[in-house]
Amino acid sequence: MKALMLLAWQSLRNRKTTAVLTVLTIAISTTLLLGVEKIRTQAKASFAHTISGTDLIVGARSGQVNLLLYSVFRIGNATNNIDWQSFQTLKAHKAVQWAIPISLGDSHRGFRVIGTNEDYFRYYQFGQKQHLAFRQGNSFQSLFDTVIGAEVARKLGYQIGDKIIIAHGISDKKFTRHDNLPFTVTGILAPTGTPVDRSVHVSLAAIEAIHIGWESGANLGHTPDGAVLSQQAFQPKQITAALLGLNSKIQTFALQRYINTFPAEPLSAIIPGIALHELWGMMSIAEQALMVVSVFVVIAGLLGMLSSLLTSLNERRREMAILRATGARPGWIAGLLFVETTALTLTGILAGMVTLYGGLVLSHNWLLDTFGLYLPVQTPSSYEWLLMAMILSAGMLTSLIPALRAYRLSLADGMTIRI
Repeated sequence: MKALMLLAWQSLRNRKTTAVLTVLTIAISTTLLLGVEKIRTQAKASFAHTISGTDLIVGARSGQVNLLLYSVFRIGNATNNIDWQSFQTLKAHKAVQWAIPISLGDSHRGFRVIGTNEDYFRYYQFGQKQHLAFRQGNSFQSLFDTVIGAEVARKLGYQIGDKIIIAHGISDKKFTRHDNLPFTVTGILAPTGTPVDRSVHVSLAAIEAIHIGWESGANLGHTPDGAVLSQQAFQPKQITAALLGLNSKIQTFALQRYINTFPAEPLSAIIPGIALHELWGMMSIAEQALMVVSVFVVIAGLLGMLSSLLTSLNERRREMAILRATGARPGWIAGLLFVETTALTLTGILAGMVTLYGGLVLSHNWLLDTFGLYLPVQTPSSYEWLLMAMILSAGMLTSLIPALRAYRLSLADGMTIRI
């Protein structure tokens, strides 16, 4: 066996260009397979952890997917609003530890504006119960202060102290903008890989203030200026949704029933985890597509290696004949090709792993800042080890084709000069 491995090493050294290309093919295939698998699993995990630590989401009577979309993902609109007094009643419930009000409806250059209060920055969690953090600045200090997400700051180039104009409604047009009431950026949140990055946060009082004179849905021309409004106290009349954290998980279903039969107005309470699972089930085709892509990547890599081996085998017919002439048995020659292919496959897998994890270390922060994709650098999971074992097994099986062909080559065929 030692002599066989030594001969295989010498043979690969003599064909180092072909060997290196084969290793690169397998390495790229492995990198793409494991990379796509990591993106697939982490995308699902990130989706599931878009919101964490919140026990119930409350909104107007609606389906749970619709409520989840507009309250967490800022997609679509609510069917109705929640009366502020109803929110105060829920917040005071003995089972509720904290409550975050959310008011939607305005926008800024394609990004949704979220009206909320300090509890949002204190209690909102994502990922593995991670709290929001400020990359720069701080929360609201005055009426017309705003805190923006990381993606808003990056795409629009905002810095602390910049002025921004909020538009009435989702469509940011000149005639819908609150031009006379600019907001000052006082805080920029650290990237989270969630819709928080694409949100502009203002206080609930500011939402009320900028809509004075817009009661009919259009500017009636009598909105006071910022200096006048800053001297007044504002309290919301309605909000869009509320996020609730409970004292005990045991109380979740009881409080959900209470909210779903709330006597003051029709409300819905959903459990985020269940709603996220349902929403991901509707999007599972994307996950399946990524898996299909990764499988075909590996197949392409193995076919490339097989093509390389068969091509090199035709060039090595005289080498095989000489080995046969010196006493090597056909099985020994087949074993030589098997060892070579296995070594190339294993080397390619190791090179692919080094490339992938090295790339993750170098690009981790860039991926999070640019694409909001959180890819932690972790040891390979049991499933990833299984994938690598499958690649190695497939490479070993692939080697049987050239090995069988070499086995069948005769001494006369190898020594015959073909013209």
